[in-house]
Amino acid sequence: MAFEPEHDHSAAWGSSPATDIDHANRTALAASFMNQVFGWMAAGLAVSGGVAWMVLGSPALYEFTARLFLPLMIAELVLVFALSAALHKLSSTAAAAGFLVYSALNGMTIGLVVSFYSPASVANVFFVTAGTFTAMAVIGTVTKKDLSGFGSFLMMGVIAILIASVVNFFLKSSALDFAVSALGALIFTGLTAVDAQRFRKLGYSGFSTQREASQWAIRGALNLYLDFINMFLFLLRLFGNRR
Repeated sequence: MAFEPEHDHSAAWGSSPATDIDHANRTALAASFMNQVFGWMAAGLAVSGGVAWMVLGSPALYEFTARLFLPLMIAELVLVFALSAALHKLSSTAAAAGFLVYSALNGMTIGLVVSFYSPASVANVFFVTAGTFTAMAVIGTVTKKDLSGFGSFLMMGVIAILIASVVNFFLKSSALDFAVSALGALIFTGLTAVDAQRFRKLGYSGFSTQREASQWAIRGALNLYLDFINMFLFLLRLFGNRR
């Protein structure tokens, strides 16, 4: 899900800038960096959406995805952890390719999941997710309050819902499923603001090389992509109309 930075790039965020010009330059750097982050995130969502549409439109691909759903889920988990661990070692091209491959793989499983809901409810939940995500990203970007403490708390919540989901795989409790979905939606809503602030801080403090900036842009895109996708899936479980 969210990943802690390996270096503390955020010192400049809390300190007073030496001059107004320095502050303006750093603000411009942060804005440019966040444009890269959201640009890559949008590309990932577009790839996932395109692949999901292909799954829904192709009976052969749909059957293939349904038959291999569990292996595909495991492959997603392996890839996202491997990608997050290796991003600092990869070239910009390799990091971007890995992110887009993960987005495509995720699109396959999302296509299968949304097939169980009416198209109208999927569209409604998507727009609600997009609006909520945008609002929380803006809040995280503009607020002066340090949200890092909330991030640690929310990550504990992520672990809790993972454990509860595994338990409910055996219990099949509708009440627990509802609780996990509601908590999950709230957690990833909060993480959107936390991650948006964290990566803007990194952009404000700057990077030593363009390669480092590109690596962190992909990492930021991956984090925010996961926030969006998880928020969407949990909201779909809560408000989607099953066929």
